[in-house]
Amino acid sequence: MKIAVSHCQGRISPVFDVSENILLIELADGRIERRVHAMISGVGPSARAKALSDLGIKMLVCGAISGEQEAAVRNNGIDVAGFVCGDTEAVLDAILNGKLSDTRYVMPGCCGRRRQMRRGACAGFR
Repeated sequence: MKIAVSHCQGRISPVFDVSENILLIELADGRIERRVHAMISGVGPSARAKALSDLGIKMLVCGAISGEQEAAVRNNGIDVAGFVCGDTEAVLDAILNGKLSDTRYVMPGCCGRRRQMRRGACAGFR
């Protein structure tokens, strides 16, 4: 499975919509098989979502993400784990160990066990 992690200076990027740096992770048998740093660009949510899709990404892990950008990513068949914060390596470890829902990875100011902003309120992660 391919996961894209939006990052900046060793931490999860605070806002995916303007972030260009992603870490592409290929998981197999519960471990990281391959790590590749890449850049995505594109003007507008659809172009950014297509760039992820073209890379074969199945899940995006990121900080804050606008509703429009999230919808575009999901419309390309990519799951979104948004409103994540923390050190990139710690987040990768949490992914591998099934602990990404731990409250230490929730962006400050976001309520709930998992985060997904919808019209100003947090809803459960899907």
